[in-house]
Amino acid sequence: MHIHMNGKDYALGQNVKTIRDLLEEYKIDPLRIAVEKNGEILGRKEWNEAYLEEGDQIEIVHFVGGG
Repeated sequence: MHIHMNGKDYALGQNVKTIRDLLEEYKIDPLRIAVEKNGEILGRKEWNEAYLEEGDQIEIVHFVGGG
């Protein structure tokens, strides 16, 4: 399956089925991010049940602290 994530194309392995799987596959810290799938922001509780499909557009935004 192929998706588009943060401006790049990715080919996913068969074990990556959900947003949660995607974050684990790419070792993305889930505590400081927001995830958008096809233009819709997903709450953290939705990540386990948000299944990926061919051609999905994923945006992962990292929060940066500062002052």
